[in-house]
Amino acid sequence: MSATGLTRAARATRETVSGLPREFWWLWTSTLVNRLGAFVATFMALYLTLERGYSASYAGLVAALHGLGGVVSSLGAGVMTDRFGRRPTMLAAQLSTAVSVAVLGFMTHPAAIAGVAFLVGMASNASRPAVQAMIADIVPAEDRVRAFSLNYWAINLGFAVSSAGAGFVAEYSYLAGFVGEAAMTLVCAIVVFLKVPESRPEELGASVSGGVPSDDGVRLSTVLRDGRFMGVVGLSFVIALIFQQGYVGLPVAMGADGLSSSDFGTAIAVNGVLIVALQIPVTRFIQSREPRRLLVVSSLLAGYGFGLTAFAGSVGVYALTICVWTVAEIINAPVQNGLVVQLSPAHGRGRYQGMYTLSWSAAALIAPLMSGVVIDHFGAGWLWATCALLGTVAAGGYWLLMRGLQGATGPATEATAATGTTLAAGTLEATKTLEATGTAPAARDTGARVTKAEAPPS
Repeated sequence: MSATGLTRAARATRETVSGLPREFWWLWTSTLVNRLGAFVATFMALYLTLERGYSASYAGLVAALHGLGGVVSSLGAGVMTDRFGRRPTMLAAQLSTAVSVAVLGFMTHPAAIAGVAFLVGMASNASRPAVQAMIADIVPAEDRVRAFSLNYWAINLGFAVSSAGAGFVAEYSYLAGFVGEAAMTLVCAIVVFLKVPESRPEELGASVSGGVPSDDGVRLSTVLRDGRFMGVVGLSFVIALIFQQGYVGLPVAMGADGLSSSDFGTAIAVNGVLIVALQIPVTRFIQSREPRRLLVVSSLLAGYGFGLTAFAGSVGVYALTICVWTVAEIINAPVQNGLVVQLSPAHGRGRYQGMYTLSWSAAALIAPLMSGVVIDHFGAGWLWATCALLGTVAAGGYWLLMRGLQGATGPATEATAATGTTLAAGTLEATKTLEATGTAPAARDTGARVTKAEAPPS
């Protein structure tokens, strides 16, 4: 690359990472540390089939129980995030994850492995609504797509390093991988405890009577009645169902082709490396593009990227198919996260993020069962064809659901002097009056400048 090209790349990187609050970078650091220790989610299928000698169906059952744990904890963690705070929820989740992952490494009985995997799923998934809500709290609205991209970049920077290293660790000792992940998760909790402050909007922290979390007016039933948002949740589930195959169906298929755990580690590391290399330039590209088109394109790339896996048989070809669906990940993750925040009221972000997280947890539950049964009874080719079909369905769904979204979720109208109320755009009903609550009303976040009500406490 020429000196001019290097200068442009450096300037683009500087513009992408500049201007974000210090608290975000500590949260980013904790995410990076956590992903550097990733092991269980990546190598559980290989651990059970190659190391323990269980069938693909049993491996799918264990992975499904891991996903079920996430389903159970998603909504509860969302409520905790709103009522007790982002930071306490993250700390409780990370400490529980560290303990349960370490215990899982010592389990040998099939029932014990399955039971502890369920607990790991509960603990590891509980921090997600809090992390996403905190990013929305501390980052100005116009910078959130960029912030979500950078956070996703941290996830995959850690994943790229840990996948390649963990593959070789697995060749030596799977137990070392479990213990290592527990240790890194504990370090992540320490970073959050020391450096990440609470970010829940100040007026939601306690009632005027002092000390007791206030009634924020958003219930899980409110989220369920939000038709457009629940449509996004449903499409997110379909997309997650596809992406989950990279960590459930793909390793089993590669093992059936006679490839080793280190081969899978090398191939799947391409996913993380490519995201690390492309996330920043792609972020600059997508910031000014229409979200609907981006989500449609990413859905098609995801579906047909996995569809191409039917023609793979070597590490190199598997890696090429991973490149295709990785581009879909790079586009889909920050755009969809930004859409979720846009459709969420500031004081209900935890519950909305919990419902969104539920879509991924449910996919983590269903995907292993789907892949195990399909591979065992019909062959991997049918699994990859199903992924292509699901990608097509998701693309059509986004195209239909997001028609007129800008108008439907535009900025809330100004409060009137007579009533002091603000009407949230879209499907959220009118909020309580300022005089009645003493707090700022809930409005959908549309990407406009962050307001005082949305800003984190000083």
